[in-house]
Amino acid sequence: MDFDNAIVDIKFFTLIFRNILLNATDVVSVTQDALLVAVYVAGPLLLSILVVGLVIGLIQAATSIQEMTLSFIPKLIVLVVLVFFIGNWQISVFVDHFQNLLLEIPLYLQ
Repeated sequence: MDFDNAIVDIKFFTLIFRNILLNATDVVSVTQDALLVAVYVAGPLLLSILVVGLVIGLIQAATSIQEMTLSFIPKLIVLVVLVFFIGNWQISVFVDHFQNLLLEIPLYLQ
């Protein structure tokens, strides 16, 4: 690793971004929005897999079938079907968030 180039790069970015300071509220706001988008996108998938896993677990407990791979295939099928139906919505949520983030860059840099 070339440490001299790394130091030059740090000095270069320091010169470029010297007058740009983000407030703590801006950082918290961007982080909060990113986490909410992650919850919106991953929530339905994780919740459906949780429900399928609980149902399969109850069936396995009731029938005394202790096969580890039995719960994997239904979870995978539900995940693929759900992504097929809500994948377009998930992509639109990501795109909207990214567009809003790009549009708000000038506000953060004031």
